Amino acid sequence: MFDHVTIRASDRAASERFYDLVLGVLGVERTGTDETFVEWDDFSVAVPDDENPVTRGLHVGFVAASPEQVDAFWRAGTEAGYASDGEPGPRPEYGQDYYGGFLLDPDGNSAEAVHHDGLRQGGNVDHVWIRVADVAASKRFYELVAPHAGFRLAADTPERAQFAGGSGSFSLVAGERPTEAVHVAFTVGSKEPIHRFHEDLVAAGYRDNGAPGERPDYGPGYYAAFVRDPDGNNIELVTR
Repeated sequence: MFDHVTIRASDRAASERFYDLVLGVLGVERTGTDETFVEWDDFSVAVPDDENPVTRGLHVGFVAASPEQVDAFWRAGTEAGYASDGEPGPRPEYGQDYYGGFLLDPDGNSAEAVHHDGLRQGGNVDHVWIRVADVAASKRFYELVAPHAGFRLAADTPERAQFAGGSGSFSLVAGERPTEAVHVAFTVGSKEPIHRFHEDLVAAGYRDNGAPGERPDYGPGYYAAFVRDPDGNNIELVTR
């Protein structure tokens, strides 16, 4: 489902230290870095710019191999002085076998280690929760994206719309302060759905943030298009 999720940090070095520590506990090591970003496979931290300010109000759940690994993630973070956003334990409201532990990163985003029977396969980001100003309006946007990106609407209430792929999920949740400046890229198998995604979303009135095309700066064979969602988040479809 996710190709990658990118956040912007007010202090890159501080965020690097946080994610190096807690993702390391989950067995996730750095896979790339340059002057503007650092990545851990499908999750990355970048510096803000005029178009992309600091990311705030985001929740990211990372795959944990066991409940014990969830405990270790939370313990490592709190012992290093980072704030808890919820002690490790069962969360039956999210699923019968759901076990999570939560921390706040240096910019106040919620980072979770999670273990459950339906964990995402093939990536480290299990799920993303984005707070939105208008759930219905955001749902309409992502329902247009869905057929091109290969995910579906799995749960729908006035307070939350959840979309799921073959593996992994993301949710749009009501919030007084919408999530700011997150970038989410969805993997597709060819260039054709990228063109249809961009054409359909722009035709529906959503803001173009990059026409379909090669992006050699991001790697050989990287082909993508970008559109802004109703809250200004940067949504991408990509094939490599």
